[in-house]
Amino acid sequence: MPLVKKYLQDLAIFGNPPAFPEPLHVGRPNIGNREQFLELIDDVLDRKWLTNNGKYVREFEKAIAAITGAKHCIAVSNGTMGLELAAKAAEIKGEAIVPSFTFIATAHALQWLGITPVFADIDPETHAIDPEAVESLITPNTTAIIGVHIWGESCPVEALADVARRHGLTLIFDAAHAFACSHQGQPIGRFGEAEVFSFHATKFINSLEGGAITTDNDELARKIRLMKNFGFAGYDRVVSTGTNGKMNEISAAMGLTSLACLDEWIEINYRHYRQYRQELAGSIGIRLYPFDERERRNYQYIILEIDETASKISRDRLLEVLQAENILARRYFYPGCHKMEPYRSSGQTWHLPQTERLASRVISLPTGTALQSEDISQICQIIRLAASFEF
Repeated sequence: MPLVKKYLQDLAIFGNPPAFPEPLHVGRPNIGNREQFLELIDDVLDRKWLTNNGKYVREFEKAIAAITGAKHCIAVSNGTMGLELAAKAAEIKGEAIVPSFTFIATAHALQWLGITPVFADIDPETHAIDPEAVESLITPNTTAIIGVHIWGESCPVEALADVARRHGLTLIFDAAHAFACSHQGQPIGRFGEAEVFSFHATKFINSLEGGAITTDNDELARKIRLMKNFGFAGYDRVVSTGTNGKMNEISAAMGLTSLACLDEWIEINYRHYRQYRQELAGSIGIRLYPFDERERRNYQYIILEIDETASKISRDRLLEVLQAENILARRYFYPGCHKMEPYRSSGQTWHLPQTERLASRVISLPTGTALQSEDISQICQIIRLAASFEF
């Protein structure tokens, strides 16, 4: 029996089966013009050039560079590979300071290269890495800071750049959430030594699977291009170590198809965000993460923060209620990277009270092209009912 009906029998307006016959997913892929995509695939197959810096990969790189304003864009197989290549090309070693409140790939990309992630706490209001916490963790072994733009909001770019400059550290940004977003009116993609984007299927712009590195640094771009293709600088000429980080033509074709819908999909996400904000306004103990609408945002995440001291429902109980009604909301980024392996067993003691507090309070709600206005109204009605009931 759905939990809303089980726990709210005196208020229940939802029956059995659940409120939504088909699941509403967080991160359900946006699909662009199918005919356009299939035309591109036919062209790829006709030309028989499937990978190795083909026509559509080059077009995708030019489009990303134009959107971000970056001098260079290097398309790669996925965002994690992008982080690894950027870190390797920037010659990061020893320790790199990262937020624990991020997707595990941010830490794993460093660990995979033999770089030790050192986890910093966050600002509880912005959810982004705290520059003061970063500075307190710097040691003689620290060589880099990895800032993470969270939910499509930019992290404190200038403060992190100041810390990096004063301590002689490399600054790279994980921009997986922040494609087509801005910071102080400037497109995200040109900050630090490099920024890394993800075009995974769950992102609002996807290339099936893929990523990109943007930079204004000529030498860094040159090294990354070599490294993503085994170190080849020409036919039978290998000039450095490298790996296989290339994006294929089918992924690039999907990326170009997605980019054609960029403004439309942002507008849909923004409309959903405004409706969630309006319909959840005044709900006690529930905070909808507020976007800075003066900046360009992609609005691909709808984030609720549940204050258990004010609300009548816990975050995890609300999640159970939503999932029982086929609303497949998600916890982010629970329980924090520092509580996952291999970092949990590293012997290091992490004092990250704001990270742990936030990881116990956050839910991401469905949005994107698969949702209709009436779906959001029903989701919000379920949340309001569940939050008002004494469990």
